[in-house]
Amino acid sequence: MKTLANHVILYDANCPMCHLYTGAFVKTKMLDKDGRVPYQQLPEQLCPYVDMKRAINEIALVNVNTGKVTYGVQSLLKVIGNAVPFLNPLFSFKPFVWIMSKAYALVSYNRKVIVPAKAAPNELMPSFKLHYRLLYLIISWLVVAYVLTDYAKLISPAVPLGGSYREYFICGGQILFQGLVCLCYKPTKAWDYLGNMMTISLAGSLLLLPIIWIGAIFNFSNNTYIILFLATAGLMFLEHLRRCSLLSLGLLLSASWMVYRMAVLGFILY
Repeated sequence: MKTLANHVILYDANCPMCHLYTGAFVKTKMLDKDGRVPYQQLPEQLCPYVDMKRAINEIALVNVNTGKVTYGVQSLLKVIGNAVPFLNPLFSFKPFVWIMSKAYALVSYNRKVIVPAKAAPNELMPSFKLHYRLLYLIISWLVVAYVLTDYAKLISPAVPLGGSYREYFICGGQILFQGLVCLCYKPTKAWDYLGNMMTISLAGSLLLLPIIWIGAIFNFSNNTYIILFLATAGLMFLEHLRRCSLLSLGLLLSASWMVYRMAVLGFILY
């Protein structure tokens, strides 16, 4: 792959996801070995060129020779397009760039709830955009409910099969229930908590997908599906505890998360 020489990409050192993909750019030689720097350690010679407020939200790529800076998805497309030139016509196609810019913004503005890390003192945080957080919650809710609707068929009749929209109501109800609990307990952290909670639910549903596919091949029994579902739920609960600890939310929200789940299960069974 062709290296994009004389360019430095500025990433968030406290974002595991940012660290991973910019590291991949360097390892695959899309960028020089010194081609990435945390924006928390921005070199003085680059300071005049970079809009730090924008760089916190949209990853910045700086041409060290000219001082020209690109931001967000344009930075990523420039690095990839230089390494894989035959993709450049696609990267110049405005509808594609628009879609990718929206997808990038969705991930970037929610990155702290997708892959959280313990906040550093005086950490520069990305801006909070309510519409992107709501969009993330809605997408997660729809994906989770869709997967659980399919999985419910595999654990029936041990767990009675409900209507087509049962899982959508259950998942949506949990967002509202946990949101109300958090608003009463720590209102300033409600949106961060809900983002983290739905990331856990989304990860759990994605773990169920290979179980569905492999189970269809090997003809899993009803009990096997139930055991694997309970194991997944257990992992989700442990992750919920971990994320609540990172958010300094204590045990209350994990307890209410479990209470809601048990109440719904009791309602379904009886």
